[in-house]
Amino acid sequence: MEKIKKIAVMTSGGDSPGMNAAIRSVVRACAYYRTECMGIYRGYQGLIEGDLVPFTARSVNNIINKGGTILKSARSKDFRTKEGRLKAYENLKEHNVDALVVIGGDGSFTGGVVFNKEFSFPIIGIPGTIDNDISGTTHTIGYDTALNTAVEAIDKIRDTASSHNRLFFVEVMGRDAGFIALNAGVGAGAEEILIPEENLGVERMLESLKKSRRTGKSSSIVVVSEGDKTGKNVFELADYVEANLPEYEVRVSVLGHMQRGGSPTCFDRVLASRLGVKAVELLLDNQTNLMVGLQNNKIVATDLEKAIKGENSIDMELLRVSDIMTT
Repeated sequence: MEKIKKIAVMTSGGDSPGMNAAIRSVVRACAYYRTECMGIYRGYQGLIEGDLVPFTARSVNNIINKGGTILKSARSKDFRTKEGRLKAYENLKEHNVDALVVIGGDGSFTGGVVFNKEFSFPIIGIPGTIDNDISGTTHTIGYDTALNTAVEAIDKIRDTASSHNRLFFVEVMGRDAGFIALNAGVGAGAEEILIPEENLGVERMLESLKKSRRTGKSSSIVVVSEGDKTGKNVFELADYVEANLPEYEVRVSVLGHMQRGGSPTCFDRVLASRLGVKAVELLLDNQTNLMVGLQNNKIVATDLEKAIKGENSIDMELLRVSDIMTT
């Protein structure tokens, strides 16, 4: 492999707090190692359309505290085609880019793996998604911030629940993974937590709520991951409980995309900074098709395909703790 002289960085898929910190880290690591850097706007679609801009250390001033991504993000149907990927490759070569850092989730990484196989183009992935559903890292960028956002919102909802003796169903993000629901639920003291990984069933939830009522609880919080496998969405769940437990006045709150926004926590800023530096150093060491991640508080590299295909398992010990805490 030839010496890497210019690296491009992009964000793709759903945005997450801390992506800007990761962009900043990649750009400044390039400056430190005297390697040119370019930013690609709007992910793979921007790459196909040639939306590349030179970035220097000063290009990323004052962005470490900002949510979202200054490079924007977009879905790209064109990149799913051979013609689209060829156009993307030609644009990289036209700008003399030698390697690519992709900040995103499994969809973004899947595109990177295909691109690497077709054109032998060096790629390193940085996991940026609030869902924390990437194998090879205990934390993805944005997960910690999303957790804190969810806990803060649930705390505020509990104030209203207590004041009016209500039962609130609070839906958090996590279509395929219940990391946010489980951790935020435990952190906010939820009475029940429903996640995709564990189909606890509505009858068990009803029994638990009845028990809570008998022990003197006049208000309750049920945290529901949007991918919960009970077979009912959060509004259907609320209607079912209200029909079977008429003593409860039930309300629903869907936190939605507010979990993706906001200033990143210190943890996410530091994690993004560490991952960005490692991504650049791996490329300069002629390593490719890897994802950088956090394991045992150390930055490690995982095969990109393994990161996509593997499963970041739910913490069964925390699940056990949550059962005890709802007593």
